[in-house]
Amino acid sequence: MASPFLERLARGPILADGAMGTVLYGRGVGFEHSFDLLNLDRADVVESVHREYLSAGAELIETNTFGANAVRLAPHERDRDVHRIARQGVKIARAAREIVGLPAFVAGAIGPLGKPLEPFGHITVEDAQRHFRVTANGLLEGGCDVFILETFQDLDEILAALRAVRAATTELPVIAQMTFGTDGKTLYGHTPAEAVAALKNAGASVVGVNCGVGPQPTLEILEQLVKAAGDTPVSAMPNAGLPRYVDGRFLYLASPDYFAEFAARAIALGARIVGGCCGTTPAHVAAMRARLANDAPLESLAPGAEVTVLEAPPAPVQPTQSSEVPSFLLKLRDKFVVSVEIDPPRGINTQKVLEGARLMAAHGVDCINIADSPMARIRMSAMALSFQIHSRHPELEIILHFTARDRNLMGLQSDLLGAHSLGLRNILCLTGDPPSLGDYPNATAVFDTDAVGLMRMVQRMNQGTDLAGTSIGAATRFAFGCGVNPTADDLDAEFEWVKKKLEAGPQFLMTQPVYELDCWKRFIERLGGITDVPVLIGILPLQSYRHAEFLHNEVPGIVVPDWVRARMHDAGNEGQKVGLELARDLLTQCRTLANGVYLMPSFGRYENCLAVLEGLS
Repeated sequence: MASPFLERLARGPILADGAMGTVLYGRGVGFEHSFDLLNLDRADVVESVHREYLSAGAELIETNTFGANAVRLAPHERDRDVHRIARQGVKIARAAREIVGLPAFVAGAIGPLGKPLEPFGHITVEDAQRHFRVTANGLLEGGCDVFILETFQDLDEILAALRAVRAATTELPVIAQMTFGTDGKTLYGHTPAEAVAALKNAGASVVGVNCGVGPQPTLEILEQLVKAAGDTPVSAMPNAGLPRYVDGRFLYLASPDYFAEFAARAIALGARIVGGCCGTTPAHVAAMRARLANDAPLESLAPGAEVTVLEAPPAPVQPTQSSEVPSFLLKLRDKFVVSVEIDPPRGINTQKVLEGARLMAAHGVDCINIADSPMARIRMSAMALSFQIHSRHPELEIILHFTARDRNLMGLQSDLLGAHSLGLRNILCLTGDPPSLGDYPNATAVFDTDAVGLMRMVQRMNQGTDLAGTSIGAATRFAFGCGVNPTADDLDAEFEWVKKKLEAGPQFLMTQPVYELDCWKRFIERLGGITDVPVLIGILPLQSYRHAEFLHNEVPGIVVPDWVRARMHDAGNEGQKVGLELARDLLTQCRTLANGVYLMPSFGRYENCLAVLEGLS
């Protein structure tokens, strides 16, 4: 059956609307709220935005459903309302069209899930497709004329969304738009040509670019899209430049007149649909409508006066040669390695921890591992303290704990590059404790990825690229590892998790604190391949019976066996002495079962670590 939308598109370019969120934000709806929930709670506000865009001249309006998926709505405890929100979003847009009385098409909008897919996140492609199918069904039931997939940075994710839509209907057209960066590639390194080929093959009716960058870089990307698309129509909906923060509000810089000139240039380059994304308003759409109705010629620039803003990436580099082995990994091959954990201070005074590091260096300890705000409690930056210790004691290997809790994918990669530039070469990749355990239980956790995704990220950098496949100018030389917990409550789940970690290729492992090695023996028997990876076993000396009970009952991930707690109970006032004896015995046993140990000094008592090491040859 012929599509009225595609028939209209064949007759000439279509002007789409601009941002929904920008206008809602301007009317006092903060970014902490879900704009999609307004479809149920304040339909009148959403409808008024649609009416303004239609009155400004938009012939294609998008439903207010960009974030209508279970992943984005879960923090608002409305993930069960996805279908209803999507359906209502279409009904609101259709009602606005009826009120204004102008011919226009309603596009059912679907945005990304807001969390990365595997291998860098937790969501499988199958789960993503299932989430998108719920949204697509709601939009279809509401009566949309066309689907629009927008602001996707991951080609696998938009293809999952496209499959979900095509599973719901093969009749309605689908506009599939990706977001490109200032390097002209998606977040994961796909070029416009690669994106177009994959989207066309998957059944997209229109391919395009939206969000991410402003009008000028969008025009440069558009040229590549049009060239690759062939007979397939192309769309372009950029942001209104980059935002700035003024008097507590985010404001975008590109004026309506500037955007109008963009629209004319985009049509001249071959775009069939033009519109706006973040920062654009009905005023921008009205200016575009007026400019497209005007036959005034485009400004011609003299040769050499053209503006080009897409950045060329650093030259590609060859992966690090296998002979360039990080010094920490060489130590793990050649000797039994001893590391001592130092927690950053909770304030600005580093005197005690630096003295602890000096003490360890003076007594021949090999490594210092620096925790990253353990138990989600506010502490000094682990990287800052690592650099201070590294600067004072370059003979010590520094193992930087690095969690996915507080940084998004960009922040994680930026900090890894920064760590490498500071001479920090050893990374323990951790998912991180949730904020609910710590000082700020209501703080927002990022968790764009997890320990497995972090290790894959470091692997990419060791090959000379970021996640997008863009050259970083030189291959890093990180040694990277992860944690394992042989005393986990649910060992079956822990085994499966460790298998996934091992598939990511860690170069060393560090266990949670253990108090007997039988659990570790059983663990490695079940995971035979784990013995191929160097292991440091965690030892946390007990101070007293009360300390043992606290660790066992209140600290996640630590199990103190019954017989150890009984012995600490019987020790009475000799608890610290017995705790050290137990730690020494454990250390001796580790010599034949591991490549090293890392000691965790309770309450910052670094001298206890030295006492444990007495007699170690």
